[in-house]
Amino acid sequence: MVSIVALLHGPDRPGIVATIAGWIHEKGGNVIHADQHLDREENVFFQRVEWNVGVGADLEAESRNFAKMAEAELGMQVRTVLSNERPPIVLFVSKADHCFHDLILRWKAEELRGEIVGIVSNHPDLDHSAQEYGVPFLHIPCTEECKVEAEVAQLDFIRENGVGLVVLARYMQVLSENFLNDAGCPIINIHHSFLPSFAGAKPYHQAYRRGVKIIGATAHFVTPELDEGPIIYQDIHRVSHRNGVADLIAKGRDLEKIVLATAVRRQLENRILVYKNKTVVFD
Repeated sequence: MVSIVALLHGPDRPGIVATIAGWIHEKGGNVIHADQHLDREENVFFQRVEWNVGVGADLEAESRNFAKMAEAELGMQVRTVLSNERPPIVLFVSKADHCFHDLILRWKAEELRGEIVGIVSNHPDLDHSAQEYGVPFLHIPCTEECKVEAEVAQLDFIRENGVGLVVLARYMQVLSENFLNDAGCPIINIHHSFLPSFAGAKPYHQAYRRGVKIIGATAHFVTPELDEGPIIYQDIHRVSHRNGVADLIAKGRDLEKIVLATAVRRQLENRILVYKNKTVVFD
């Protein structure tokens, strides 16, 4: 049965949960999942609620009516989606292929609630692999001299395919602010360090020089500030003085795959609320 999912946040006040549950009950709905969080420092209430409605009900109208109620009566900002929505996804890649293969195989195994409709790359290296998976591959060279033209072509591909999520699966290019403003959908990046430590280029080399005892990977939304976007998910591996740069890179690749896949899955399941430069991620 298709359900409605609502993500909402706004100023905290007494009775929010009761009002929402009561409205759903009065409309003949049945709550199948609800989770909430209160940021006491900001006094902001966050909730993810999912519910079923009666057979034959107009789900889109129900979604709109719920959003109107929550905005008018509770002062909430609301986003609603249907549980069967599978947004088109495009992967941006360069030469590294571990996150590329991992995400496509998870998609093939129906672990992701979306459809990978294309691969965009600034190098031709993964073209053959994409063909084997049956996924369109678009090679768009991107250098300082042709960056503007390259991003125009990339944006055309995104619009033509109605893309709802862009995933930078180790795409080793910085996206311009114009691109971010015009993309029209969330963009998730995997950074191969435990941000905010070791932002920028060659983080494993930075970590080795610093002699760290843990390395990490961070999936975050992309913003104009490099590696500063709201963090979705992070994980770590322990390392020691015996590990060289090559060891850190090898260990890190496993982390990158898991961290990126987790972030993409939670985005596609509509479990993430962004507030200021942080996220609330519902389990």
